[in-house]
Amino acid sequence: MIVAGFGFSSSATLASLRSALELATDGQTPDALATVADKDGHTAITTLADSISVPVHFIPADDLAGHRTLTCSPRSRATYGTGSVAEASALAAAGPGARLISPRQISDDRLATCAVAIGGHS
Repeated sequence: MIVAGFGFSSSATLASLRSALELATDGQTPDALATVADKDGHTAITTLADSISVPVHFIPADDLAGHRTLTCSPRSRATYGTGSVAEASALAAAGPGARLISPRQISDDRLATCAVAIGGHS
């Protein structure tokens, strides 16, 4: 399974998420999206998932801290205990043995990040 993980500001728009997704996936459609659970209900992530017909996995914040990330945002580290919410969300949703195939990419407006992981059994 290929999962696109997101980290984003509360002011991020659908365009913000699409921009980050396109940079991270090079136009490929993932099997699922993922982000931290406190973003559940944010219109941009649910609209994006609906528009490409994939599910969204909302990952509990405590589950992000255990994932090793390739990049590090001081804000993500301070808030969630991980270097990248996007990378950790993608890894958590892709399951045991998952690995990153694209580190976090930042949207043009800098309001969203996206990283891509592939499951260990894919």
